[in-house]
Amino acid sequence: MKAVGICGSDVHYLKTMRCADFIGHECAGVIEEMQPLQGRKIPSLPCARTPPVHGSLANQVVHPADMCFKLPDNVSLEEGAMCEPLSVGVHACRRAEVGPETNVLVMGDGPIGLVTMLAARAFGVPRIVIVVVDVDDNRLSVSKQLGADGIVKVTTSLEDVEIKAIGSTIDVTSDCAGFNKTMSTALATTRCGGKVCLVGMGHGIMTLPLTQLQVVGVFRHKNTWPFCLEFLTRGKIDHIDVTPLITHRFGFCQKEVENAFETSACGSNAIKVMFNL
Repeated sequence: MKAVGICGSDVHYLKTMRCADFIGHECAGVIEEMQPLQGRKIPSLPCARTPPVHGSLANQVVHPADMCFKLPDNVSLEEGAMCEPLSVGVHACRRAEVGPETNVLVMGDGPIGLVTMLAARAFGVPRIVIVVVDVDDNRLSVSKQLGADGIVKVTTSLEDVEIKAIGSTIDVTSDCAGFNKTMSTALATTRCGGKVCLVGMGHGIMTLPLTQLQVVGVFRHKNTWPFCLEFLTRGKIDHIDVTPLITHRFGFCQKEVENAFETSACGSNAIKVMFNL
């Protein structure tokens, strides 16, 4: 392993021992032993052992060769590790069938909200508005840097979000927080006949109003790696870049691992925390 990102599910697992059976699934590394090919590859699953294990947050993992993907020469190992969270955004956009005639609202400006915004841009979405809650100036500036056409900053409650404040008809809303309030706001804001895509997992059980909308569920991703690698390669030309999401980098000794998870758990100005092994 050479680059491993911390996911919110990793932090949740450390705190509660639930949500997953391993630590580390956003990763890229160098193949040391493989027949008949050798080169840089991305493992898409952690090492298959009895949980709990460290997953890809380890110096070495054993991984099925047919589930590895070679990085293009112009894609860095850190960008390769970002393929996994990017895949969530890509899968959400596919599920919601966004395109050049779709205006999109993204609820939440965490890592998944931001990669969903980037993916929507790659799918040709003409206008993307992102709802940010109690963010610091750094998080807000990253949202703008990554290409949000409009930003609705909520400082008290999500009831503050009004359709008129968004400034355009919303065809698809991606809720990347997954709470009762965010879903209720998404349902109230999206146009009649539009789609609400539930991406986040904030609440396992919700009570929501019935609406004239289609609610689409998303669990992680499916068959997205080739598209993501093409996305990362093309992004060099189209100026769509995932690297600004990587705000903190740490090594792989015990102290740095502890500091990295503390940084990720505290949120603040941290978006994606990355280990360099």
